Amino acid sequence: MAWTWSLLSPPPLNFLANSFGKDNKTSINDLAAINCRCWRRRRRSDSVIVRASEDDDEDKPSFNPFGFVTDNPSSRNAIQLPESPAEDGNVGQMLYRIEDKGRDFGSTIRSGKLRWFVRETGSGNRRGTVVLLHGAPTQSFSYRVVMSQMADSGYHCYAPDWIGFGFSDMPQPGYGFNYTEEEFHTAFDGLLDTLEITSPFSLVVQGFLVGSYGLTWALKNPSRIQKLAILNSPLTDSSPVPGLFKQLSYVLKLEKADVYRLPYLQRSAPGFALLESAKKANFKGISSQIAKGFMSERWDKPILVIWGIADKYLPNSVAEEFQKGNPKNIKLKLIEGAGHMPQEDWPEKVVDALRMFF
Repeated sequence: MAWTWSLLSPPPLNFLANSFGKDNKTSINDLAAINCRCWRRRRRSDSVIVRASEDDDEDKPSFNPFGFVTDNPSSRNAIQLPESPAEDGNVGQMLYRIEDKGRDFGSTIRSGKLRWFVRETGSGNRRGTVVLLHGAPTQSFSYRVVMSQMADSGYHCYAPDWIGFGFSDMPQPGYGFNYTEEEFHTAFDGLLDTLEITSPFSLVVQGFLVGSYGLTWALKNPSRIQKLAILNSPLTDSSPVPGLFKQLSYVLKLEKADVYRLPYLQRSAPGFALLESAKKANFKGISSQIAKGFMSERWDKPILVIWGIADKYLPNSVAEEFQKGNPKNIKLKLIEGAGHMPQEDWPEKVVDALRMFF
């Protein structure tokens, strides 16, 4: 028997898998019962692998969006230590232990009817403003080291948790937010106004889904962008579609994994937010829009693509093909030893690249 933590609690996963092509009538109580049966933990000293459960078929989620896990070869030996005996944990005690983690540099900010959790480092505008956007189903937490070091270099940095993710609001679909691309764009516009970011700023974007929405927002608002940095995101028509996010996985230190999985363990809202976002997204259409929108004849602002070459989900060829579409304005920086989230795997190299670019 394999002892694992799934990143998302099983209810949203099963619900999402069953919601495509037919109506799902599973009640909240049913989902909660499934949730209690399916939680499992696996420790490797101070590290954790978060992925879909491999127990019995009845406990196995139908799909696992981003079970977090290592594609960083340089840290594989350091992270994956010999296993200590697995033990069941008291979920309530675990939530109490980790509920205050992951709020580095952050505070809650109301924009219209929505409350965003926004991390902020630096002050003033000595070197310029940088806004950093995460992908699904992660959080702005992944940028904490990058933000700290960029602030040391004089940049004023903001990194919000998208609505539906991390510590931001997670409205029930149909009640004020329906998780469409247009609504994410409108909400982001409102947040920028609330933060009083009026001058052109540098934008950093990474990841699938809401990460891609950061790029399509930039295409609609080129006058607001000074420079654009992209980390491991689908950028071309040939970019692999994560197919309901399949079984993406990532190895993280236990203390980091706690933060990423906490929202999904506390309640069902994050899972349903991800469900709605995935249902409303046209992955191929978005990738095509990005590929065409940043071509030479349409985009003339500087772009830096920072790419973790150990990415198991998006090959280097995606970044290389994207650069060929606008070689004058797009520069490519490959980072060995980093995977799909280079800002988490090797933030120092990401910061070095950003400093030179900005």
